Amino acid sequence: MPGVAFLCGTRHQAVACAALGDEMLDLDHLAVAAENLADGVASVEQALGVKLVAGGLHAHMGTHNMLLRLGDVYLEVIAINPEAPPPAHPRWFDLDHFQGPARLTNWICRCDDLDRAVAASPPGVGKPVALSRGELRWKMAVPENGKLPFAGAFPALIQWQGRAHPAALLPESGCRLLGLEITHPEAQNLSAALAPLLDEGRVTIAQGPAVSFHAVIDTPHGARDL
Repeated sequence: MPGVAFLCGTRHQAVACAALGDEMLDLDHLAVAAENLADGVASVEQALGVKLVAGGLHAHMGTHNMLLRLGDVYLEVIAINPEAPPPAHPRWFDLDHFQGPARLTNWICRCDDLDRAVAASPPGVGKPVALSRGELRWKMAVPENGKLPFAGAFPALIQWQGRAHPAALLPESGCRLLGLEITHPEAQNLSAALAPLLDEGRVTIAQGPAVSFHAVIDTPHGARDL
């Protein structure tokens, strides 16, 4: 998957460039949504031929997950926790409306200043929410309606606090992310929105009739598609 050239073309993007200066987003992790966590984990484990490890509960969102290290980034399988009370607000990743087989639905990028990154992103990327799980502390931009810009194709934004990060805490899996392709009917506009924010050779934006995600992951069994 060759890298894509992002261009800073619109007035909004020019403002974004100035707002962030030299600061860029970094690819943090990928999210596989599932109606049921166990089914989602089974699907990913079958596709990649490796085992995921326990993640945890997200009380604020009523969700739970399991994880897989991919070197400097990681993968999470996430689903609504049926044992948790429903939150009074929409869940992240639009999980309240997720249906169908488990599949890659979102990507998440980290930054050093979430407020500035939100200001430089398309409207609707969300408002910063302080969250925690165990020793992990972070802030994440969560859309008020749960829906990220570009029909979910724009990355969710996260700022980790402290030195703890899931990728460093997870056991070695022997897996590495080789590439992430995001297909979108407005690929040029999505590329322009990302241009001032992200410089990531593993991510490409492709033109297509609908939003979809395709990851290629190097595993102990060779390259696998997800």
